[in-house]
Amino acid sequence: MVLSHGAHMTVCGNLFFLGTFMACRSDCTLRAWLPILSWLPRYNLKWLQMDVLAGITVGLTAVPQALAYAEIAGLPVQYGLYSAIMGGFIYTLLGTSKDVTLGPTAIMSLLCFSVVGGQPHRAVLLSCLCGLIQATMALLRLGFLLDFISFPVIKGFTCAAAVTIGFGQVKNILGLKGIPHEFSLAVYYTFYKIPEARIGDVVLGLLCLGVLVMLLFMKATLGSDDSPPYSRVARKLVWAVATSQYLCPAWVLLFFVQGFGGGLAVIPLMGLLESIAIAKAFASQNGYRIDANQELLAIGVTNIMGSFVSAYPVTGSFGRTAVNSQTGVCTPAGGIVTSAIVLLSLAFLMPAFYYIPKASLAAVIICAVAPMVDYRIVTKMWRIRKLDLLPFVVTFLTSFWQVQYGIIAGVAVSGALLLYNVARPQIKMWDHGMLVMEPSSGLSFPATEYLSHIIHTQALQAFPPRSVVLDCHHVSTIDYTVITELRDLLAQFKLRNVQLIFSRLQPSVLEVLLAADLQALRYTDSVEAALQLECNVATTLTSNTSDLGLFG
Repeated sequence: MVLSHGAHMTVCGNLFFLGTFMACRSDCTLRAWLPILSWLPRYNLKWLQMDVLAGITVGLTAVPQALAYAEIAGLPVQYGLYSAIMGGFIYTLLGTSKDVTLGPTAIMSLLCFSVVGGQPHRAVLLSCLCGLIQATMALLRLGFLLDFISFPVIKGFTCAAAVTIGFGQVKNILGLKGIPHEFSLAVYYTFYKIPEARIGDVVLGLLCLGVLVMLLFMKATLGSDDSPPYSRVARKLVWAVATSQYLCPAWVLLFFVQGFGGGLAVIPLMGLLESIAIAKAFASQNGYRIDANQELLAIGVTNIMGSFVSAYPVTGSFGRTAVNSQTGVCTPAGGIVTSAIVLLSLAFLMPAFYYIPKASLAAVIICAVAPMVDYRIVTKMWRIRKLDLLPFVVTFLTSFWQVQYGIIAGVAVSGALLLYNVARPQIKMWDHGMLVMEPSSGLSFPATEYLSHIIHTQALQAFPPRSVVLDCHHVSTIDYTVITELRDLLAQFKLRNVQLIFSRLQPSVLEVLLAADLQALRYTDSVEAALQLECNVATTLTSNTSDLGLFG
């Protein structure tokens, strides 16, 4: 078949637009699965400078932590370093937070010990299986489940974690030994053993704290880019010195965490909860958003690939993420430098960390986590919505016992408040000769009994019984349980010779009601029309009664 020139051009044009559309769609899909493609084309020298500095900082912090966490997991110390390798490389490709660092943590280490009993081959297998579970959740787009971690829960978790980590470093500032890791015991024994404090450690620790606080204050108050040249130079100098505080590695950030048993379901879930809570907290603090499904994929792939280098399960680290953020990291690429530092440490740098004073490291960690204690959030929630303080307080207090329990408790309380609002929707009422009731949200099965109770007490059990207009313009969903209850209510209204009239039904809700084939179903487009309909019915009934009286 021979096409005319015009037809040929039309076909070519359609093919061009189809190809362009498919290319754009493929590009968007690729960017969704590889977030690095979104920021890499815009990468510049300034970002490289900040990422390298942050990567070196976090790398030097990660090495001593990894060694300590391996001991918590009951594994040879080199397994901690093995576990810190893959996070930086994989998260650079797949992560959506510029701040988060993946690696071994105290919580995951202890959970790993409770499951594998200190056997390295079982720990490596556990990492692979956890990664497969987490990656499968990402591919099934189950990240929405993590949306139930509300902002008060995140703030409660971060504040408690910051206090726990910060106070955990006080013993190093004072040079105390034999302090338990559990927070309540740590507080008691820290104050109990103050007379045993070593003067040299106290002087060094307080001096480091004072210098760091002064430098951070100067960094924040030396002016803007519009300042005179001498001020800008001074600000740059202070910035360099203040940022370089993080170039010495921080010592161990330990929660005293007791093993609560566990299994293949517990460890992946706790890894996700901890990492997503950290990612959301720093995303909120630094003004960007994360993709929960993509975070699941990043953690899952990291654990899968980590198993090939003898790693045990990893997740997001609060302490190292705080250091990363405070150092001014610009992209996830800082993780590449961090992982490179870990690799170099395995070969060359192990002896150097022996001589670092714990007191100075403790000062660095305290300054890094201090900004995460956002005490102003309490007054804001009190002013805006007092009920949100409940999940915040529950999360905050429970996290001092065990941080993972704090997150779970906060999510449970937030879920209970959410379910309560579903089960007890606000119902506004007006009296216009007949009752007008306006539910404030959708009607689903938890709200059925409450709605029925309100209608019975306010209308059907009144003397005489009263007609009701149900204003449904806020109702966007309705289910079979509600339909069953409405059928019974319509029968009760008919038995008492009063009306139940539906008003301002949304098309989707009306479609469900009509499909249910409810007897005596009446609906109008407005409340006024419903009131007029009831008035006409009442007039008709009065007229019929009068006619019967005259006839008699």
